Amino acid sequence: MKNIVILISGRGSNMQAIVEAAIPGAHIAAVIANRPDAAGLAWAAERGIATVALDHKQYASREAFDTELAARIDSFQPDLVVLAGFMRILTPAFTQHYAGRMFNIHPSLLPAFPGLHTHQRAIDAGCKLAGCTVHFVTAELDHGPIVFQAAVPVLDDDTETSLAQRVLAEEHRLYPAAVQAFVEGRLEVDGLRVRHLG
Repeated sequence: MKNIVILISGRGSNMQAIVEAAIPGAHIAAVIANRPDAAGLAWAAERGIATVALDHKQYASREAFDTELAARIDSFQPDLVVLAGFMRILTPAFTQHYAGRMFNIHPSLLPAFPGLHTHQRAIDAGCKLAGCTVHFVTAELDHGPIVFQAAVPVLDDDTETSLAQRVLAEEHRLYPAAVQAFVEGRLEVDGLRVRHLG
């Protein structure tokens, strides 16, 4: 059984998708939020999952918050840390501590459009495809070995909202599949490439 700790900042729709997937061999050990009012905390608690609210505003520095966050995460002995809408830029020391065992999902086809406003940027750039990427986290923002990607067409009448909705549906399918591949030991990292075994 692999312990999974999920980090959220809001409602945690990707967290919900992972929990509801009921992945064999995966134990959702905890859901941790950097905002005490994150709606996903109540959703997880209702399902008997341990929750932690750790308000980043109560810490003097990013480093101090990340140190405490790592201590809370490690108390659940995680095999994998999953960032699911966790809206914090993490310190290099934190990302190094979880190297090879921390996922993020980003709403673009990386390496295109790291950062924010990905859907509008894809529309403005005239892209014919947009999508999402699950990747291992490194110290560089929205960078790291790519585990899975999913693409959707960009339609002529798309708005940022309509494109975001279609991409989010793919995120909810893709993220549980990536967690399952990790739990089953089917991922091998070689530089920036991830090989899928079996």
